[in-house]
Amino acid sequence: MTSITDPSMRDRFTSSLEEIHNNHLKAYAEIIDTISELSHNHRQFVKSAFDTCLKKCKDDKKLFETIQEFKTDLEKKKIALKEKRHAISEVMSEIEEKEMQKEEIILKIQKHKEEQMKRKDLIESQNRANKDRLRNLQKARLVFQDHLGLEIRTIIDKTQKVKGEKLQFIFRNISLSDQDSAYVITMGIKENGSYQIVSSDPALECLPILESRLQETNNLPAFLANVRKEFISKARS
Repeated sequence: MTSITDPSMRDRFTSSLEEIHNNHLKAYAEIIDTISELSHNHRQFVKSAFDTCLKKCKDDKKLFETIQEFKTDLEKKKIALKEKRHAISEVMSEIEEKEMQKEEIILKIQKHKEEQMKRKDLIESQNRANKDRLRNLQKARLVFQDHLGLEIRTIIDKTQKVKGEKLQFIFRNISLSDQDSAYVITMGIKENGSYQIVSSDPALECLPILESRLQETNNLPAFLANVRKEFISKARS
């Protein structure tokens, strides 16, 4: 049995320890290298992941800004569209109002034309009636003025109840005691063309009846003849 004090034994033991120690150092070095490589790879991975995340964040931020710009632009377009619709609605309302005004104007023009035609027909009718009355007056003038001393005057008096031009019929040769004494009846023509008695001097109680008969018959000579008879009767009573 070899003694531990044997020099060769110590050398082998020492050599074995050194070999074990070297192997441990080598293994440790390999572990250190592996850890260092893994750490380096991890840092590279983390840096790459960080760069990727950073780029992703920038891209997302840019995309978000773009989306926000799109939203803002869309809101502006919605507001502009709403304003245009409102403007179009106002224009349409104005057009409808103008159309209604146009229809009202057309109706008013049509009504005015109809009124003008009615007025024209009325004027023509009144002119015809006035011509007939003028002929009657001429006949009455010939009968009464030449034979019975009747004088016809045209007067304009705005104070009477019949405004405008009026006629005065002045009768003479009524009173036996005074042949020149004047008996007067004043009359006018209404808008509808009918006669209207304004006054008589002296007053005749039966004048409303004679006026009503004149309006019914439109016979002026007969009316004047009846008025003369009433004046004669009143002068002799």
